[in-house]
Amino acid sequence: MGKKGKKDQKKVKGAEKTAAKMDKKISKRSKREEEDLAALIAEFQSLDAKKTTVTYLYNDLFFYNIKKNTWVKSDIPNPPPRRCAHQAVVVPQAGGQLWVFGGEFASPDGEQFYHYKDLWVLHLSTNTWEQIKVPGAPSGRSGHRMVLSKRQLLLFGGFHESARDFIYYNDVHAFSLDSFTWSRLSPSGTGPSPRSACQMTSTPDSSGVIIYGGYSKVKAKKDVEKGTIHSDMFLLKRDGKEEQEKWLWSRVSPSGSKPPARSGFSLAVGPTGRALLFGGVCDEEEDETLEGDFYNDLYLYDINKHRWFPAQLKGCKSEKKKRRRGKKGGEQGERSEEGQAEEGAAAQGPVEVIKEIVTEDGTVMTIKEIIPGTQVEEESEEEEEEDEEGASAILVEPCARSSAMATVKYGKLYLYGGMFEVGDRQFTLNDLYCLDLHKMDQWEVLVEMDPKTQEWLDDWSDSEGDEEGDEEGDEEEAKGGDDEEEESEEEGDEQGLARANMGPEAKDTKVQKVGIAMAKVFYEDKQ
Repeated sequence: MGKKGKKDQKKVKGAEKTAAKMDKKISKRSKREEEDLAALIAEFQSLDAKKTTVTYLYNDLFFYNIKKNTWVKSDIPNPPPRRCAHQAVVVPQAGGQLWVFGGEFASPDGEQFYHYKDLWVLHLSTNTWEQIKVPGAPSGRSGHRMVLSKRQLLLFGGFHESARDFIYYNDVHAFSLDSFTWSRLSPSGTGPSPRSACQMTSTPDSSGVIIYGGYSKVKAKKDVEKGTIHSDMFLLKRDGKEEQEKWLWSRVSPSGSKPPARSGFSLAVGPTGRALLFGGVCDEEEDETLEGDFYNDLYLYDINKHRWFPAQLKGCKSEKKKRRRGKKGGEQGERSEEGQAEEGAAAQGPVEVIKEIVTEDGTVMTIKEIIPGTQVEEESEEEEEEDEEGASAILVEPCARSSAMATVKYGKLYLYGGMFEVGDRQFTLNDLYCLDLHKMDQWEVLVEMDPKTQEWLDDWSDSEGDEEGDEEGDEEEAKGGDDEEEESEEEGDEQGLARANMGPEAKDTKVQKVGIAMAKVFYEDKQ
């Protein structure tokens, strides 16, 4: 009896252990199946999204006439094939030439890529394209940088991506404009890590080039990539005579107020040897999400002194003549030292203002603005009326963006286009601004952004509930009368901004609600 009972107990315990193991295996298998299913769903969602994503590439050429403020499309036969993320450099020799290297071609569905390694030159004197076929060219790539340094085109970095893998470069190549030959440089010292989308500019004495920032990514896990925004700076300098020319890498540690880390910023060199940095985006990446903060600030970099400092716009003339006309007597003298200190601090550097607008139906919109330099608020109503025109002029500035094109001509900084994102939508810009670098007073709008040029290919239709809300909104609009007409005039700017951000296909009532919420926020700021 005793032995039999022990055997039975062992059998029971063994069965329990077996059942526990089975449960554990089933649990693990179920968990794996859920993870696999979640990954499969995410993959299908990605494929569905790609069905509505269409990529357009161009190979057209435009000239901007500064004096006439007009764009002219030039149809020159036999241009390079369509591409993006290439590099183009203008040189003065032979009546002016435009050199183009590399770039990327993507199929309309974004599934197939091809990286060019061809070299083209546009002869501006004869308006003819010519492909330069010489051996020793860099490998196919996009996102690289190329600048003119003396009689050479210097090329650095870039990346190559295929359906299976990607690679970033940090090699340096030189193309001689005299002998039309490629050569790969082997500089001594420690240079930048592999990257693309950096900015590169020639030093004022053409003895070398400066490379700043950039972007690269690595595989953190299987099918998971992690991006890195670089904020380091390097100098690549010539050493020795032309016949025995050598190159040397050295790291630069600039002083002053450095720009926050970002990618997609624009860089151009002014007439005084100062580089101008505008805008960009700082992406915050998590496992499956990507959110970016876009900038519209302006920084100056003294190439000779290796010093950063934020650009401060002086404002228009009417504001320059502004004189404080506060209340007379002791009230003006009663201002505390603390208040003066606060005003002084407010007038120093750029200020980042972030506001979150929530409409009645729960729509959330985040507005972020970089104010280059705040000014002390005036107490007198007479002064506000006198400077109303000047104050409105100060608000004219490019919106936050990345990947804009920047160049300096005749002492003015020209800024064209770029892109920014609102939620899942990407907006491509075609506006044009300029800034007088001698006056440094205010931005001037040369070509305004036309919202009608935005074309949306995905379906942003709202639910039936939204349609019912639209009908109710229409009834409320009918009851508004003259009061709503007055409000609409005051909120016209906000309505336009809301429409630009939400897209042309957004329903009018949605746009109106967001515009009203924005108007309320800005009205509260004025009080």
